[in-house]
Amino acid sequence: MKIIIAPDSFKESLSALEAANAIEKGFKAVFPHADYTKLPMADGGEGTVQSLVDATKGRIIHKKVAGPLGDPVEAFFGLLGGGKTAVIEMAAASGLHLVPQKKRNPLITTTKGTGELIQAALDLGVSHIIIGIGGSATNDGGAGMIQALGGKLLDRDGREIGPGGGSLSELAAIHLDNLDPRLKQVKIEAACDVDNPLTGPRGASAVFGPQKGADPGMVYLLDQNLNHYANVIEQTIGKQITDIPGAGAAGGLGAGLSAFLSDEMKSGIDIVLETVDFENQVKDASLVVTGEGRIDSQTIYGKTPIGIAQSSKKYRVPVIALAGSLSNDCDAVLDHGIDALFSIVPGVTHLQDAYENAAKYIENTARNVAAALNMSLK
Repeated sequence: MKIIIAPDSFKESLSALEAANAIEKGFKAVFPHADYTKLPMADGGEGTVQSLVDATKGRIIHKKVAGPLGDPVEAFFGLLGGGKTAVIEMAAASGLHLVPQKKRNPLITTTKGTGELIQAALDLGVSHIIIGIGGSATNDGGAGMIQALGGKLLDRDGREIGPGGGSLSELAAIHLDNLDPRLKQVKIEAACDVDNPLTGPRGASAVFGPQKGADPGMVYLLDQNLNHYANVIEQTIGKQITDIPGAGAAGGLGAGLSAFLSDEMKSGIDIVLETVDFENQVKDASLVVTGEGRIDSQTIYGKTPIGIAQSSKKYRVPVIALAGSLSNDCDAVLDHGIDALFSIVPGVTHLQDAYENAAKYIENTARNVAAALNMSLK
């Protein structure tokens, strides 16, 4: 019997690999001789680097780069097993968590550090870069990123514009002659799970700006500036980016990636599944066990358990999901490929207890699930 164990992380308690280890331990208590394949998973957001590094036996690379406010921060990216693919979470360099609440100001925050992480990956000779976009402190449309990679964003006097979404109004010309030539030899994929356009009522500034410190006046200014930025891009390279689904992700970084570096944005879970060659692993499996911290009706929108389930169903492999908590509407996932759901929490408990004992609770639940399956085989 071949069992694929492919959970996401249980946030604030276990990494995806730690969750996979706990599931394996529980199942081995009942099926000690089964063939187990552990594939730590993620959906392109927080934890994607660690999950893919664990799944491919790669390594984490630490790099000091410019943070959202321009000050140095200790960031990281993953070099996957084989050494040819790098995985970057833009939030590691340009994330909202790097800016204290009182200093949040998307008029001045920059994606320069994200560009510096891309540069560091190029220095390692990779041929493929995956960039997870989300959780940003920025609203600069990826301007800082492209400047860090050699692009010139100039005002009417031929001077480089400053950092942040507030400076985009000064943009008059874009010159890409000095863009790092190695970028042309690298496949860059953007992992994005929102479909917001760059501007307008559903755009980067209106939807995500307030959580980054923007008041209504700043939202209006940032939206106008991103629209101007898009117009200059279209005049320069002939590409219309405003209405591309996902262009508004990460403060418009989706638009910048689409304009300058990446031909398409894809679902994060789809990119992860391709990277770990999931379908080749699952086609001869007897069972798949997945899971994450919480499963609810929103899980069906691109989250890890559903991506796992839909790929598994192509080969008629049953899927069981474990979760730290199950919402009242969690049965929505049963129409999307998951066959059975189990909460790992043994009863009423404090949240801190659930966090601290997550590994043991997952192991116990996995053992009970395996025992029930074993009875059905007798």
